[in-house]
Amino acid sequence: MGGSRILIIGATGYIGRHVTNAALAQGHPTFLLVRESTTSNPDKVQLLESFTSKGATLLYGSIDDYASLVEAVKKVDVVISTVGAQQIADQINLIKAIKDVGTVKRFFPSEFGIDVDKIQEEGPTKSMLELKVKIRRAIEAEGIPYTYVVANSFAGYFLANFAQLGLTAPPRDKIVIYGDGTVKSVYMKEEDIGTFTIKAVDDPRTLNKVLYLRPPANTISTNDLVALWEAKIGKTLEKVYLSEEQIIKLLQDTPFPGNIMVAINQSIYVKGVQTYFEIGPDGVEASALYPNVKYTTVEEYISAFV
Repeated sequence: MGGSRILIIGATGYIGRHVTNAALAQGHPTFLLVRESTTSNPDKVQLLESFTSKGATLLYGSIDDYASLVEAVKKVDVVISTVGAQQIADQINLIKAIKDVGTVKRFFPSEFGIDVDKIQEEGPTKSMLELKVKIRRAIEAEGIPYTYVVANSFAGYFLANFAQLGLTAPPRDKIVIYGDGTVKSVYMKEEDIGTFTIKAVDDPRTLNKVLYLRPPANTISTNDLVALWEAKIGKTLEKVYLSEEQIIKLLQDTPFPGNIMVAINQSIYVKGVQTYFEIGPDGVEASALYPNVKYTTVEEYISAFV
C-alpha cells in the first residue's frame, strides 16, 4: 500500500463510492467514516463489505458527531468529503476538526459539480451553490491545504438521457434542447471522477488549486452530441428548441424538485457555466495533468446505448 492515508466521508453515496473504489485501486490506505445506522441498510452493507474486502477500514461516526470526526481525522493525511447537498453546511464541523487536529495535508470538500466561484446564479439552485462558496472561504480562512474538484456533469445524470427529464436512455424520436444547442458542456463518467480525484491527492500541482475535469473529448455542444447520436442510430431526431422565455415558463410550471433540474439545465446549456471561462492560474485541467488516465469519452459512453 502506498500514498497518503485517506479518510472518505460519504463513501456509500453517489460519487463517494467511486472515489472510494479509486482510492483502494490506487493503493491508498483508505478509511471510511460511516454511521452506525448504515448497518441496517442492506444495499449499503453490501457496498461496505465490497470496500472492506479490498482493504478499507471502517470508522464509526458521522459529520455531526464532533468527537468521532476528530478521532477519524487523526488517523489520516488527506480528508475527502463526498456528502450530499443536505450536508454541505455540516462540513463546517469537519473544517473545525481538521484545523484542531492540525496534521491534514489536504482537504477535498464536497464539490464535484460546477465551479461555484465562477457563477452568478439565480433561482432554485442558488442557496446550495452559495453554501459551497461559504465552505471554500471557511477552508481558506483557516489556512487548510485544499483541492476543489470541478467535475461538471455526471454522465449518469446528464449524458445517459441527454438531459431529457423523465428519460433513462438517450432519446430515439424527439429531443428537447435548451437554448440554441451551441453552448458546450462537459460530461464525465462517475468512475473517472473518482480516478482523477485520487490522482490529485499527493500531487503538488493540485495543491490549493481547482482541479477541472474538462477533457477536450468530453466537451461538446448539444447539437454536436445529437448529431453524433443520430449517426450512431442511423436516424434523425425531431428537435424542439426552448427559448429563454419558454425555459422561464417551464421553471415556473415545474413543481419542486423537478424545477431544480430545469434550473440546472438552463445554467449548463443556455448560460454555459461549465465552459464560458478559461482555466486560470488558480486551476489545472485533469486530463492534461494525467495523460495516462484512460477516461471514457462521450462517444464511448453513448455507444453503449446503441
